[in-house]
Order: sequence, then structure tokens, then C-alpha cells
Amino acid sequence: MIDAQGIADVLITAERERKGIAQISEDHPDVDVATAYRAQRAFVQAKLDAGETFVGYKLGLTSRNKQQAMGLDAPLYGRVTSGMISTYGVPVRFDRFIHPRVESEIAFLLARDIEAPATVTSVLAATEVVFGAVDVLDSRYESFQFTLPDVVADNASAGAFYLGPVARRPDDLVDLRLLGCVVRVDGDVVMTAAGAAVMGHPAASVAWLANQLAAEGEGLRAGQLVFSGGVTAPVPVVAGGSVTFEFDGLGAIEVYGA
Repeated sequence: MIDAQGIADVLITAERERKGIAQISEDHPDVDVATAYRAQRAFVQAKLDAGETFVGYKLGLTSRNKQQAMGLDAPLYGRVTSGMISTYGVPVRFDRFIHPRVESEIAFLLARDIEAPATVTSVLAATEVVFGAVDVLDSRYESFQFTLPDVVADNASAGAFYLGPVARRPDDLVDLRLLGCVVRVDGDVVMTAAGAAVMGHPAASVAWLANQLAAEGEGLRAGQLVFSGGVTAPVPVVAGGSVTFEFDGLGAIEVYGA
């Protein structure tokens, strides 16, 4: 039987060595989600012990299609540290990641704490600004294959994050459900979507997180960033290639592999 710290140690090594590993669940099918979240905390604590600071949270499996594919009815969350925030314009480096993929998100910067029970309305009222953002996913598992406990322990596949160049108050934008994103790979449009792809409203996933954390004795606090979940599907990053995310009212973010 492997414990939470043991799981975290395996993932820390995989990340450091940039080598995909077999799913923890293959050898330890009895690991449950509660243990996986304790492993996630230990995984992230290693980053904090190394000098990084806690920034906020990211959500995953926020679309019904992704949830149905895994037989789930709710999203999951991971933790974000300062070392994961990439400077706008800096490439996705292959000497840092195993097999990075990128997806568009809407990020919320909180002006004040969010109390449970949280709703879309209370999340928007507590939000200082929103950004277009890019989530660099980098599963520590081979071929991005995992069960729910695996991906929870792996900090929801968190690799890095880019914040777009434009910050806007929610009231200054169109309804976030209708906020569109166009994804271009090497200049060609490959997909489009709108904020409603995230649980019907991006703020709904933030509300879910606030309520989930409250049930666990934690909470969303002023100054934290919350990456609300993928608006569009992930796109692999390739050496020399570029992926551009164009957000309605929030500018564009171009990322490229190097």
C-alpha cells in the first residue's frame, strides 16, 4: 500500500527527470480520491519548500464532454504556485516539460474572499478582473493516460500558465458565457468555443471550487488567481510551432515551443 507522500515522491521525481511514468493506479488500484488530494498537497508542498509561493487554483474536467468521458459528474482542482506562472512571450521549453499541451482558459483574480455557498453572482461580485489565459498541461503519466485519482495526485496535470495582456472587470465585458476564443495553430484556425463550455459559465466552476474548498475547511481568498477550466480542447506544443489564442475583449496569447 502506497501512502500520499509516497505518491508525491514518485511524481516529484518524474517531473524533475522529465520522464513519463506508468499510472499510480496500475500498481495501486486501491488509491482513492481523498488520498490523491493529500498526495497533490504533498506534491505542491515540495515546490513551496523550494521557495515558490502559493498563487491560487486551477480547475479541470469542467466540460460535460470531458466529465462524461471519465464517467464523472463534477470537476477536479489543482494548486498553482509562482513557479508555474510564465512571462508573456517566453516560449514553452522542452527542457522543462515532458509532453506539453496548451488550452485556453478564463482566469479570475479575486478582489475579496468568496464565502460558501458561492454562486455565479457572488463569484462575479468578488472578482477584481478576468484575463484570457493559457494552461500548459504536462501530465507526468505516459501518453497522458490516467484515472481520476492519478490526475488529482498529479496536480491536475498543471505545468505552467500564461496570463493574457488585457485585464477587464467582468461588468466591462460581454456575458462571460458568450466570450469567444479562437485557436490558431501556425496561423490556421483549428477550433473555436465560448465561455459557456466551462460548466455553462466560467464563474460556475469557480463557485464549485469555493464550495468544495469550504467543505474541506479551506477557501478562496482575496488576491488569489483561479484558472476556471479549458474553454477549448488541449493542443500539443511542437518545436518551432505556434499556437495562438484570441479572446473576445481580452486580447491574444501566442505560445510556441522551443
